[in-house]
Amino acid sequence: MGMRKSLCAGVLSVVLIFTGSMAAVSAHPGRTDSKGGHTCRTNCEKWGLEYGEYHYHNGGGSTKSKSNSSSKKSKTKSTTKSKTTTKSKTTTTKSKSTTTTQSKSKPSAPTYKKSGLVVYVNGNELAFDSDPLIYENTNLLPLREIAEGMGATVTWSKETGTILVERAEWAMTLTLGSKTVYYNGKAETASAAPKVINGVTYVPAQVFVRGLGAGVVYNEITNSLEITYE
Repeated sequence: MGMRKSLCAGVLSVVLIFTGSMAAVSAHPGRTDSKGGHTCRTNCEKWGLEYGEYHYHNGGGSTKSKSNSSSKKSKTKSTTKSKTTTKSKTTTTKSKSTTTTQSKSKPSAPTYKKSGLVVYVNGNELAFDSDPLIYENTNLLPLREIAEGMGATVTWSKETGTILVERAEWAMTLTLGSKTVYYNGKAETASAAPKVINGVTYVPAQVFVRGLGAGVVYNEITNSLEITYE
């Protein structure tokens, strides 16, 4: 009976010694707080810790790993937000650029073109330096050239934009951009207004000829204008 008690006491001693050795292996010096952890102050590098790092014994983690994890999550969120903001700004810039491009309309094409009209004055064909034009179905002739061809004089007022054309007892007053024409002081409305095209002043052919007391006949087949006066 005494030998059995001695044997049991010996086995218990061995178990306690072994348990104490395991605890010594998994822990290091330092008291723990109520949470089971403490701040490392001694031989930190030996245990794979940094000086002043708070950690837990018996399988607990350290605050460093949690802090690193939170830092990584915060950095990931910040990067994602930054990329989203950049993408949004790029989209806005592209939208503004598209809107600006669409708002710039192409310049409209001229509504006038060369008519190829042939003009005769008392049977003589006039040679124009500036081509006769057609605008809104109206034949336009270069003012100074048709006036000289009919022996008329032209007086231009830069201040009022008016043009006075005279031949014998006939006088006609026109205004650039206006369809109102004065024949010897009497106002009438023309089919088109005098206008400056490529630096040349053009007037409606039939309106101009009529204002100088001449007759006019248009030949559609030959696209010619016959002007006659005494």
